[in-house]
Amino acid sequence: MRLTVVGCAGSFPGPEAATSCYLVEADDAQDRRWRLLIDLGNGALGPLQRVVRLRELDAVLLSHLHADHCLDACGLYVVRTYDPEGRHPGRLPVHGPRGTLDRLDRAYDARGDIGPDAPAAEDADRPSFAEVFDVREWAEGTPVRFGPVTVTAYRVRHPVETYGLRLEHGGRVLAFSGDTDTCPALATLARGADLLLAEASFQEGREDAVRGVHLTGRRAGQVAAEAGAGRLLLTHIPAWTDPAVVSAEAREVFAGPVLLALPGDVHEV
Repeated sequence: MRLTVVGCAGSFPGPEAATSCYLVEADDAQDRRWRLLIDLGNGALGPLQRVVRLRELDAVLLSHLHADHCLDACGLYVVRTYDPEGRHPGRLPVHGPRGTLDRLDRAYDARGDIGPDAPAAEDADRPSFAEVFDVREWAEGTPVRFGPVTVTAYRVRHPVETYGLRLEHGGRVLAFSGDTDTCPALATLARGADLLLAEASFQEGREDAVRGVHLTGRRAGQVAAEAGAGRLLLTHIPAWTDPAVVSAEAREVFAGPVLLALPGDVHEV
């Protein structure tokens, strides 16, 4: 598997990075390359076009429905619907938590019916999100196949329904924490991962009193150490946080390589 960091800013786009978005590529036995997108947060659709043709996406995997993880699906709806080369064929698989279809449909107002006095949509040919995306809800612990890649979602600890993802291909494992504080599910999905892509939004000594929302660099490092991960890639760091601080926190408790997610970087898993 190959992981390309598209967006890695935490909570809102930073001056140098869009929010959460990661492209995962893997080849099957027939040398057909599959392209899966983990999250599509606000600001990510632009830089995504630098690394892949949007027509080539095979699935979108949403960890949760906060704007910094899903909102640019609205832009992808526009691309798939109004591309001058023709509407993209078929429905693109989109997996997410409960309510994903309704949230995205209303975010773009594809139905043209938001508000009690809203007029009917003038574009009679405008499809609903359900006509453009094949939206499925995660079933915790149940593997889903996307070509050669097996994806298993685990409910993690965040104020809204959120899933961490474990991606497996050819005996290699990529684990994505989603947005979470420490929890048993996080240890399960990260166990033995070759690469753990973990958020580190909080900083030790600054947000200690806030639990059940995000990891610090130290907590992410502890998860990597306890899970026996090969490498730790820290992401979702807000613009007001110094990445060097959270990476140093992680190195205090994790002996393996600690890397920082940067837009455009490619990591082999």
